[in-house]
Amino acid sequence: MAEGKADTHEFLASCQVALFGELRHTCVVKKTAPGEDTRTRDLVARSILENGPMSAVVLASMLGFTPAGIRRHLDSLVEEGLLEAREPHLVSGRGRGRPCKVFVMSDAGREKFEHSYDDLAVSALKFLQTHMGPDALMAFADARAFEFEKTFVPILNSDVSAEARAEALAQFLTSEGYAASILPRAAGEELCQHHCPIAHVASQFPQLCEAETQAFARVLGTHVQRLATIAHGDGVCTTYIPSLAQPISKGGSR
Repeated sequence: MAEGKADTHEFLASCQVALFGELRHTCVVKKTAPGEDTRTRDLVARSILENGPMSAVVLASMLGFTPAGIRRHLDSLVEEGLLEAREPHLVSGRGRGRPCKVFVMSDAGREKFEHSYDDLAVSALKFLQTHMGPDALMAFADARAFEFEKTFVPILNSDVSAEARAEALAQFLTSEGYAASILPRAAGEELCQHHCPIAHVASQFPQLCEAETQAFARVLGTHVQRLATIAHGDGVCTTYIPSLAQPISKGGSR
């Protein structure tokens, strides 16, 4: 029995070593096709990938083009299935007139612009779940989250106040390829991750998102609430960070 447990632990450890690199790989493929139109088109797509839903007017202002020129590229990307046009979330007190549509990266677009090894990761995790059971899969998700904590926590030196932790987390996630930002919300903040390098894998294994959310709570020292995920079809991963939440114990992830 002891030998069987040792084999199980050895197998799980080898899976973690093999998959950590794949699930943390965040490099985005840059197209090199010639032509100004191609470069502008890719710039438009990449801007939406990294910043989340945006209207043609906002994109034009950010990139220094005319709205008409940007719309031409947006229409082309929508026609190819790389972008989707959606109605924006309405905000109370908005002025008259029909709100501008916003454009978000489609699943096909993410797959085209992401450089990852999703199929290999999914196959390995399915094998792990089938042969070792759901507990082993959750152990892997927890171990991955623990690796994230080990990397991020040293960044939080004594100069980082509790109020600044969320912004520090967003900056760290951006460096890891998640294009994260912080938005003020009622009685708290919202962490937005506009890109998820493992969205396809996480859509089949939500344990990865669950473990990540718990890691956020631990490093921030407060309870958080995941509101949406790219893996479940939302345009952005959003996590609400209440400013008045009761702090959780900092016993670590083990």
